[in-house]
Amino acid sequence: MTDATLAEWIAATFGQAPGDLSGYERALTHGSQAAANYERLEFLGDRVLGLSIAEWLYLRFPGEPEGMLSRRFNSLVTGQVCAEIARSLDVAAHLKLGKQAREDGAADSDNVLGDVMEALIGAFYLDCGLEAARSFIRAAWDSRIEAQPQAPKHPKSALQEWAAAHNRRPPEYTVLDRAGPNHAPRFTVKVSIGKLAEATAEGTSKQEAETAAAAALLEELRG
Repeated sequence: MTDATLAEWIAATFGQAPGDLSGYERALTHGSQAAANYERLEFLGDRVLGLSIAEWLYLRFPGEPEGMLSRRFNSLVTGQVCAEIARSLDVAAHLKLGKQAREDGAADSDNVLGDVMEALIGAFYLDCGLEAARSFIRAAWDSRIEAQPQAPKHPKSALQEWAAAHNRRPPEYTVLDRAGPNHAPRFTVKVSIGKLAEATAEGTSKQEAETAAAAALLEELRG
C-alpha cells in the first residue's frame, strides 16, 4: 500500500486529510509485524473514545442518572463494537500483519480489530486534535446511540435479576474451553441457573462469552 493510497483512505474514513501518516501506519501495525505497533496508540485512543462517548451521553440524555448513563457507555465502548466499526470502515484491508498472525485469522479478530480501531482514533487525535476526533466518533457511533431509546441493561445483570425475582439460585458461569492463538482467542462459556436451565456461547474474551451466554439463557427463559 502506497502512502498516497493510505492518505486517501484516511481522508475518506476520518473526513480530514492526514498531516502525518506515521501515526496511522503504526496504528495499523500488529505486534507480529513490528515492535513499533499499535499498542501505545490503542491506550491513548481508548481514553479519547471514552471521553468523547461519555461527554456525548451526558449532553444527549440530560435527564438520565449516572447508572443509566453508565449502562449506555459500557455497551458502546466494548471491543466488539469497536471491531464492528472497524469492519464497516474496511480497516482489515490496511492491516500490517505477520504471516502467522494473518494465517491465524487476526485480520478478522474482534480483539485485533477493536484494538486497531482505538489506535486509529489515537493517531487521528494526535494528528488533528480532540474536536476532529470527537466529530469522527459521533459520526461513526451515531446509529448505535440512536438505536438505544432506553439505557440497555447488561445481560448478566438482567439474568441475575431474573433469578432473584423467581427465587432461583444465582447464575453460575463455567469456562468450557479456550482455543486459538493469543491474539485471537475463542472462549466457550456455560451459564446455568441450578438445574432449571443452561446455555452455552462463545466469545473472543471470557467476559464476551459470559455476556453472550447470559443473553442466550435470558432469551430461552423469557421465550
